[in-house]
Amino acid sequence: MYAISLGDDGAELRPLEPWRAEEFLAHMDRGRELIGQFIGLADRVTDLASSRAYLQAYAEKTAADAGRIYGIWANGELVGGVLFRTMDLAQGTAEAGCWLEPSAVGKGLVTRAARVIIDWAIEERGVHRVEWRAATGNRASVAVAQRLGMTQDGVLRGNFLYRGKRHDIEIWSVLAPEWRAAKQAPS
Repeated sequence: MYAISLGDDGAELRPLEPWRAEEFLAHMDRGRELIGQFIGLADRVTDLASSRAYLQAYAEKTAADAGRIYGIWANGELVGGVLFRTMDLAQGTAEAGCWLEPSAVGKGLVTRAARVIIDWAIEERGVHRVEWRAATGNRASVAVAQRLGMTQDGVLRGNFLYRGKRHDIEIWSVLAPEWRAAKQAPS
């Protein structure tokens, strides 16, 4: 098992594997209301069996090189995560995403964690384009895309039916040359 430091505050990024299903469920229970405002994860992980099945599906995506899921730990507690919902290495594309429970909001954890996985995808796996999709109303997720230096490609109007309501979905992306140039730019 490994952990990647996310900074001086002790936050860490770790693989989120099926054996962590109980911990993942407890985390979802703490964050269900906030997480469920815009993403279906809160509705999919409702008991131990669904928690295990969700993490197992990502273990299978990892084995197939088609996706990844990572947890964010703060003070030893799982408080959120980042993932590649999809990875198509033949095409050089991946779609990243995130979630957080309320105790972790406003600390830059998702931005720091997303930087780690995007950098890995581009530099280690040769991904050319990383996408970030967020409901227009999910301003926190849109702000992460902006902090990551992504460009808004467009808005899919009325694209996502969630809890009986249609949501517009913003698509943001960063290309490998842009990512590398931003890393080289003086801070």
